[in-house]
Amino acid sequence: MPLEEPLAGELVAFAHELADAAAAIVGRYYRAPVAVESKIDASPVTIADREAEQMMRRLIRARYPEHGIAGEEFGAESADADLVWHLDPIDGTKSFVSGRPLFGTLIALSERGRPVLGIIDQCILRERWEGVSGRDSRWNGAPARVRACARLDQATLFATSPLMFRAGAERAAFERVQQAVRYPLFGGDCYAYGLLAIGFADLVIEAGLKDHDFMALVPVVEGAGGTMTDWRGRPLTAASDGRVLAAGDPRTHAAALQLLGAALD
Repeated sequence: MPLEEPLAGELVAFAHELADAAAAIVGRYYRAPVAVESKIDASPVTIADREAEQMMRRLIRARYPEHGIAGEEFGAESADADLVWHLDPIDGTKSFVSGRPLFGTLIALSERGRPVLGIIDQCILRERWEGVSGRDSRWNGAPARVRACARLDQATLFATSPLMFRAGAERAAFERVQQAVRYPLFGGDCYAYGLLAIGFADLVIEAGLKDHDFMALVPVVEGAGGTMTDWRGRPLTAASDGRVLAAGDPRTHAAALQLLGAALD
């Protein structure tokens, strides 16, 4: 359900302020000698991740103290609020610490658990995607639009890593789609969804994601004319299981969904 004006315009402008603030911090640490720590789940984290999220949290608390916040690095506060910001300061920290500009800052706003606003910001390449429920998505201010792709054997597929799929039924389901597409590619994190939204990819399939990993992507993909669901074809919410399927063409979405298997546990 779209946010009502004039609140929607105010919140979109504020989301861009958050992205600008995070970009100033992340850009300062890019390709600089920063220490890399491992979190409990073995994923990497740096001072850039933490400082950027802390800055965004301060700005949200100052402007909208009644809103909730759910961030990758510092957890959730007021998560039961009607409006909740979902923050991933660096989606793709492994790329960031490796000097690859294929990471991004993700900023989402959900209303009662459903994503209604999303920003993907790649501060090094100076690319930014904006998605708002009920509006067309934008890429650096220009219209963002997916491309047509009627068949899986003509599709370009992205996933961040084949290792993100659990051994067994989950990995087998992904591999069925991987074997059916024209070009299976790995790497890119949130950047892959941005490429899909501007017509340079056809599918993104991932698993094991948290709300801060995918909530910002949904309004961008859908506002560009694409489809983004879980592996059963259900709308994504903050409570989804972390298996996501994004497609530019509804025909490739349906074909991939069939191969993923509706009975997958």
